[in-house]
Amino acid sequence: MRKITSIFSILMVSFLSAQTAQDSITFDPQKQLNAAQRLLSGNYGQAVTVGAYGETTYNQPEGMNGELDIQRLVLLFGYKFDDKTQFVTELELEHVEEIYVEQAFVNYAVAPNVSLRGGLMLVPMGIINEFHEPTTFNGVERPAVDAAIIPTTWREIGVGVTGRFNDLSLGYQVYIFNGFKSTEADGEGGISGFLGGSNGLRGGRQKAVQSTVDSPTLSAKFDYYGLPGLRLGLAGYSGKTQAADDIEEMSGANIGISMLGLDARYAYQRFTARGQFVYASLSDTAAYNTATGRDLGSALQGWYLEGAFNLLPQNNQQRLFAFVRYEQYDTHAKTEGGLVQNDAYNRNDITTGLSYHIAPGVVLKGDYQFRDNALSGADVDNRLNFGIGVWF
Repeated sequence: MRKITSIFSILMVSFLSAQTAQDSITFDPQKQLNAAQRLLSGNYGQAVTVGAYGETTYNQPEGMNGELDIQRLVLLFGYKFDDKTQFVTELELEHVEEIYVEQAFVNYAVAPNVSLRGGLMLVPMGIINEFHEPTTFNGVERPAVDAAIIPTTWREIGVGVTGRFNDLSLGYQVYIFNGFKSTEADGEGGISGFLGGSNGLRGGRQKAVQSTVDSPTLSAKFDYYGLPGLRLGLAGYSGKTQAADDIEEMSGANIGISMLGLDARYAYQRFTARGQFVYASLSDTAAYNTATGRDLGSALQGWYLEGAFNLLPQNNQQRLFAFVRYEQYDTHAKTEGGLVQNDAYNRNDITTGLSYHIAPGVVLKGDYQFRDNALSGADVDNRLNFGIGVWF
């Protein structure tokens, strides 16, 4: 523990000793853009646009060896066919060994504030799932709520419409997607499941890998920009999971999902804050658990609050944010049938640390996480994290 504290103290002193103007795109919630939106916003006058973001991290659970990892490197490509038609794609390399397509969609501008989209896209739920570039959030790791409840990065194939009602200061997104994959044949006449108690829906993401679909899902989000410095989001998702043709009629093969998300971001001078609440209600989980032997809860719930303050003068190019975030998330908020709620799945984290933006698009991060759950006698390791993030 003494070694961890010493390392963290050295990092804090070195951060504070640096003399580091606020990047409005990054920190003003009303002007904030994610990677895809930056590509779509004009392609910088070129037909082809190339960019990237990535993260290198160090994680050390207390009393254990640390782990160094290039968590992800995402290559961004955009092409502008004409004034109305654009293509955006993101190619992600995870842990230097896995390659995924994170986004790949065509955007067609029907009117100045109405666009049609089709392809592989992010599901609009919460903050981080759409804004997960490392320079846009505090903390080395993304909030746990956005892993256990919202399975970031959550993307599927679909079609939809997006735009803005200018008079109402209201942005909107509405999509039809394929859903989570819940089950597959186990080769012995039964079925095996992808969804479980600890990680909820995360194991069911299809990620456009030969995705099966038999029941499309609906996703929508509205963002309100009417008050200075404030951005409010309301998102919903509804539908059923997907199962292969040979088992989709079997009892317990599918479940129903209804998810509601509320989020808020605020910035005033050197202060920023954000918060999020997500609730998911799952139906037919008793039959699903009986058929698969899994322990999926019938309700998932999570929330967090975070505040941050820039310790450097407002007119400096560099920024040094000290932040603290409290989050609580439970993947067994409710259970059905004979399944007993597992208190180990009712978790809370306190994360505090620094985000040092040495230049627009480059951030150094350090934080310490106090982690716990509701299980009596639980001994969850606290964790020290360092990271380097880039985005251009």
